[in-house]
Amino acid sequence: MNPEIIGFIAGAATCLASLPQAIKLIRTGKTRDLSIWTYLLLNAGLLLWVIYGIQKDSLSLIAANGISLLPNGTILIMLVYQRIRAK
Repeated sequence: MNPEIIGFIAGAATCLASLPQAIKLIRTGKTRDLSIWTYLLLNAGLLLWVIYGIQKDSLSLIAANGISLLPNGTILIMLVYQRIRAK
């Protein structure tokens, strides 16, 4: 099997994994029990994977991690916003 196809399947799984959390946060607005450090590191890692994918010319790395930045970035923005608003 083509490694890029495996990469796209793995990317789809990781993209879908964060959607339930993002949807729950958007609906409830409750971020109190989530670690901001987890999402800071996760988003930094995703961004670095995108950069790596660009350097390696790997569409599966770029797409999977770029798309994963959307729900995880949303969660991070909500965490930061809630922390600022709470002060």
